[in-house]
Amino acid sequence: MKNWDQLKKELFKHWSVMSFYERFEHVVALILTGLIAIIICVALWRLAYEVINMLVMGALDPLNHAVFQTIFGMIMTLLIAMEFKHSILQVLERKAHIIQVQTVLLIALLALARKFIILDAAYMEAEKMAALALSVVALGGVYWMVRERNQSGNTQ
Repeated sequence: MKNWDQLKKELFKHWSVMSFYERFEHVVALILTGLIAIIICVALWRLAYEVINMLVMGALDPLNHAVFQTIFGMIMTLLIAMEFKHSILQVLERKAHIIQVQTVLLIALLALARKFIILDAAYMEAEKMAALALSVVALGGVYWMVRERNQSGNTQ
């Protein structure tokens, strides 16, 4: 990963050739990166607080389904936010354009995986569970097709 001085040099080097809208996108991406970093820090703080609180109270039992759901739901939320931030950083480092379909699909798959972790199957209707499962299969299929297209496009 590049340090701040290198990013600043690259930004000023490319700034003069950017259109007004490209500059606007870049500034928005910088602001989003900062806001997401703040959200990640707050979420990490809350996760650490919950785990320490459960340790002190003696309630941290990973075999307890409710505790597992809570802790791993929070961890998956952090992972989703970090993946989202990473995709924006790629834009800032000029490695990718603003919308990366593959990354959006990956984030959607992570969000659905989080949903499966935190849901209580005893209280969920079979139709909703099937719809979630079908969503995962559909997103997985689209992700696979996009990845295959991107890989075959890189070899030509």
